[in-house]
Amino acid sequence: MPEPTDPPTKLLTNLIERRRWNDDHWTTVWPKRERFTDSVTPLLLDTIALAPDERVLDIGSGGGKTTIEAGRRVGRQGSAVGADLSGPLVDLACRRAGEADSTNVTFHVVDMQHDHVDGGPFDAALSQFGVMFFDEPVTAFANIAAHLRDGGRIAFACWRAPDRNPWMPAFALGQFLSPPPPPAPGKAPTGPCALADPERTTGILADAGFSAIRHTDVDTTVDAPQDAIVDDRQLEFMGITEADMPGARRAVDEHMAQFRIDDELCRFPLSFQIFEARIFASGRP
Repeated sequence: MPEPTDPPTKLLTNLIERRRWNDDHWTTVWPKRERFTDSVTPLLLDTIALAPDERVLDIGSGGGKTTIEAGRRVGRQGSAVGADLSGPLVDLACRRAGEADSTNVTFHVVDMQHDHVDGGPFDAALSQFGVMFFDEPVTAFANIAAHLRDGGRIAFACWRAPDRNPWMPAFALGQFLSPPPPPAPGKAPTGPCALADPERTTGILADAGFSAIRHTDVDTTVDAPQDAIVDDRQLEFMGITEADMPGARRAVDEHMAQFRIDDELCRFPLSFQIFEARIFASGRP
């Protein structure tokens, strides 16, 4: 079974996201979360169009399913490396890779905003909803670019605007939540929709050295249980107090009723975009 590497040493970066993703709760609920996003994986992998023998880096690899499938697509002579700042999720990914006998797949506990990952230079980098949590996005994408060979490519999925994704729990919880504090000087806001503005995201990629940048909008639906999106621990993490928890639960249940199709499942509209770009030593093809 693959073993994760040691945690990164730059512990002063991305502190909020580091705390979020190293909560052991994420490991226990991750399979439920995957029911919500697994339908995106084939679209992302078809976009990156991996070839046999290529080396691929998966950023924010979570439970490792996308990395493992990428490893299958590049074949035994290729390799797939998953990078995630969550130790618990990397542990889950390593267990899954061992169970799948994915000998060309490894996982590392790192923050791709600053840290180096062995195994490169990579032909391709990909990410399924894992690049919206950098508080220094230009720095992070420049670091990703530095891991790619000349002419290497990136493809990632990120959410579009919240109003296109009305399933997001924040729509139901306005009365219970305080506005988020402004980011610290030199930092950018993080969160699921941090890269929703395509012009801003294109600018970030260009500033990080990428070119041939394009994006594709995708609108689809997925059937999943309500707790694939929100449960009590998620509400706690969002800042719901014990006193407010009963009211918050009711508000979420009432909001989610519009998506319910039976006693177990909801049908959620998903709106996201897939970005593609390349890195060239000369700055252009």
